[in-house]
Amino acid sequence: MKDADPILTPDLLLQAYKVGVFPMSESRDDPDVFWVDPRMRGIFPLTGFRISRSLARTMRRGQFTVTVDTAFDAVVQGCADRDETWINDTIFALYRALFQRGQAHSVEVWDGQRLVGGVYGVTVGAAFFGESMFSRATDASKLALAFLIDRLRLGGFTLFDTQFLTPHLASLGAVEIPRASYRKRLAGAIAQQADFTVAGPVPPPQDVIQRNAQTS
Repeated sequence: MKDADPILTPDLLLQAYKVGVFPMSESRDDPDVFWVDPRMRGIFPLTGFRISRSLARTMRRGQFTVTVDTAFDAVVQGCADRDETWINDTIFALYRALFQRGQAHSVEVWDGQRLVGGVYGVTVGAAFFGESMFSRATDASKLALAFLIDRLRLGGFTLFDTQFLTPHLASLGAVEIPRASYRKRLAGAIAQQADFTVAGPVPPPQDVIQRNAQTS
């Protein structure tokens, strides 16, 4: 579904998420934004994420550092840093505004002082709408997802929307459900309360691995 809307505000964006649609642009340089309502929706069951043995080894090795909400703009820029992107200036500004209001969040992965991966999304009630992620090092985006899902579980979230299902996300445990089923889950999630910040500081990797083993 592609319906252009010339007046897009952070509040309108949140309302769109509540009814199951999200914005995209045809390209970085296209000023227009349209709404998308996929027939099949990708979601991450919060007890279905799989930390593989190789990812666990990467986490224990300690090469990477994970932070939360410390480089939101840089994460969005990293996600848009590709030949084709749906993140134009309007969309970038909207998510920055939501972040400043505490309604969008990011998880960052660092190799020393270099940002090598991350993921960002929007929260409404107990729903987290994952917008995009990027990786500039092996396992960096997987690491971001592992820490993100751990935080969502601890914060009481019940829905992790990935919009579309890619082979990469499917390999990590994401699934695809019909639009009607998604909307039922969405309605239940936005009627509940969750807190992205309640988990506090970023936990040690071993804690994330152990909790994942208990819930997967």
